[in-house]
Amino acid sequence: MEVAEVLPDFADAFAFEEFNRMQREALPALLESTENVVASAPTASGKTALAELAICQALAEGGTALFIAPLRALTNEKEADWDRFEEMGYSVYVVTGERDLNPRRARRADILVMTPEKLDSATRKHDSRRYDFVTDVDVCVIDEVHLLDADRRGSVLEVTISRLRRLCDPRIVALSATMPNVDDVAAWLDASPETTFEFGDEYRPVDLNAGVKTYTHGENSFADKYRRLYRALDLAEPHLREDGQALVFVSSRQDTVQAAKKARDEIAERDIPMTARRDFHDYDFHDEKETLENATLRKSVTDGVAFHHAGLSKHDRDFVEKWFKEGAIELLFSTSTLAWGVNLPARCVVIRDTKLHDPLEGEVDMSPLDVLQMLGRAGRPGYDDVGYGWVICDGSDADTYRRLLREGKEIESRLAESLETHLNAEIAMGTITDLEDVMDWLETTFYYVRGQSKPDEYDFPNLRKRVRDCLEKLVERGFVETGADLSIEATPLGVLASKYYLRLDTAAAFADLCERAEAEGIDDADVLEAVARAEEFDSVSARQSERDAINAVLVGQETGDLDAGERKVLAILRSAASGTTPTELSSDAWVIRRNATRLVSALRAFLDRFAGPQEANLATRVEARIENGVAEDAVGLTAIDGVGSGRASKLATEGLSTPHDVLEAGVSGLVEAGLSEGVAERVYEGATSLPAVEFDWGAFPETVASGESSVHEVTVRNVGEAARAGIRVTVNGVEMTSSATYLRDEETVPVGVFGADADDLEFTVSVAFPEEPLIPAAETRTVVVE
Repeated sequence: MEVAEVLPDFADAFAFEEFNRMQREALPALLESTENVVASAPTASGKTALAELAICQALAEGGTALFIAPLRALTNEKEADWDRFEEMGYSVYVVTGERDLNPRRARRADILVMTPEKLDSATRKHDSRRYDFVTDVDVCVIDEVHLLDADRRGSVLEVTISRLRRLCDPRIVALSATMPNVDDVAAWLDASPETTFEFGDEYRPVDLNAGVKTYTHGENSFADKYRRLYRALDLAEPHLREDGQALVFVSSRQDTVQAAKKARDEIAERDIPMTARRDFHDYDFHDEKETLENATLRKSVTDGVAFHHAGLSKHDRDFVEKWFKEGAIELLFSTSTLAWGVNLPARCVVIRDTKLHDPLEGEVDMSPLDVLQMLGRAGRPGYDDVGYGWVICDGSDADTYRRLLREGKEIESRLAESLETHLNAEIAMGTITDLEDVMDWLETTFYYVRGQSKPDEYDFPNLRKRVRDCLEKLVERGFVETGADLSIEATPLGVLASKYYLRLDTAAAFADLCERAEAEGIDDADVLEAVARAEEFDSVSARQSERDAINAVLVGQETGDLDAGERKVLAILRSAASGTTPTELSSDAWVIRRNATRLVSALRAFLDRFAGPQEANLATRVEARIENGVAEDAVGLTAIDGVGSGRASKLATEGLSTPHDVLEAGVSGLVEAGLSEGVAERVYEGATSLPAVEFDWGAFPETVASGESSVHEVTVRNVGEAARAGIRVTVNGVEMTSSATYLRDEETVPVGVFGADADDLEFTVSVAFPEEPLIPAAETRTVVVE
């Protein structure tokens, strides 16, 4: 069945010319009805085409399609793959983080691509102008719906799909790897038996021979890695000798590189002939490999061995994928991302590591879903009659993996593990207003369906009591309040926790910090410590090899009762703020920094709501320092569009450490400081678009008689762009007045001067901008008490 016959207007959207058997069987349900569809099929059987069929049908009717990809790396892959739609005149838009979002582009997109987390965040804010595009979706394709069973992420996918269906009721097309309880997923999504497909192993393009191999576990985890590597090479060797290809999955980016290096030596030792080594002079990659940006990879591919991970440049990844497909690379080491994204099958797949280090979770077992997904890559359609897949594990885990390979993995709901957080989000959005609403909401979840299938395991008879207990806890903790009529409403704390996607313990701790800020004030150390203690980092662990680096960063600083993981987070944040992250901490630093900037941004909103603009400005400056790695006195430069860490440091070195300095220097001064003329003009222009404060103290007295008092006015003038501001007046460090305003032109501030017991009175008027990382503007006058 040719694509051009079935979809003449969309033939160019597909990467092939003919539909396979599995795709043909699903075609009528996708193209001839508008019902929801659930399809489970073996890895590499062509499920992506089912997604594309559903998208084409929506586009043909002038609708908008939403594609939910399980990983951020895969959203980018889809953007690249679906250039085909762009060439046909349809727009594809990947929805990324809050700051990078372009609502106009999202609103106009024909195909939206998001992760479950991004969709969850967007649907929570669906009634804002920025995110209203999520309520205008006609078909929602869920790729890898079996991720419902993933730790933490599964519940996010579950509640988000339930929410989206209430918001705009799109057609749902859910795709998954083979799963035993596909009927439960179909029941949840209201897919009829006619539009529910369970394609078994007979639809695999190549048979899979999968098994478990054990190794002798030693005392040293480093040595164990090499024991497992040699075991993996033993399994791959027969296939490599027959010109087959092997794909070995390891736990980290660094491990892909180290394993590839060691494997090259071992291959030479064993005298295994490799196609690339033997024939590469006849193959035109000799010139191409010289363009590789990674020097280690450049050497490695010559020997037919390569590594692949998300940290490589796109240029290098593309070449590795191309050469592996063409057979020039015979042995490839990769992280799990490759199993979910790129279709790179191999005759032999080996999972060397079943445990991995997660920057936020510490050492964790690889998920059963990941294991099955990786093994599914075994067997090259059109080249092999059978694929070989092996899991290498400690003897104590062998039976667990054998059972997984034999029986597959039933998909469970993970909602119960975070019911409180998700319930708070629904109440904050106003979709739940009483106990009956809670039950109505629960009935839209996979948790409810699965509970009906396995009532004892899900404690289904006690569901109503469990929900009531959960609600009472939310009320006790101040996230929710109940009315006399038994109505349920979110408090400002509950709304902020939901809006900023926080775990409830973190939100409660942030609220406590706000109280402290109001009572006694806080500094940047308090902000950093609050983030380091956040529940989002509760599983971060400090490895032995990192302890010295952590201690060196925190030397001489009071860290109280922080545990080892919290100290590690704090050390990463402190070193990031100064732009000097130690090498020993760099592997986890990127993930921790990215999560920390989100948390500081949320803390800023808490401080703005519950403490005041000055405290919010402090958090804004801390966030900018973590993000840009600039000195405290130069952080204001990052408020200028186009000035990041490099330019800020360069300007500060030349004595220009504030936007005011930039304006005074002018374009010529910026050029003298080392910027090109074009950049200097843009930076100067950026500085003019920020607020800038001047003070006029009027007839402010220099002396006051003891016991006398008078009120004077100080004018605060904004000679730059209008912005939200907090104006504070202190005398001898004690706050007299504090006010929040939108400072467009000028504000008059009353200042009471009184003859007190002190010899001198030091009056300070300061202006802070909560949304800009500008150091607060302040001026002081001293009055002598006579």
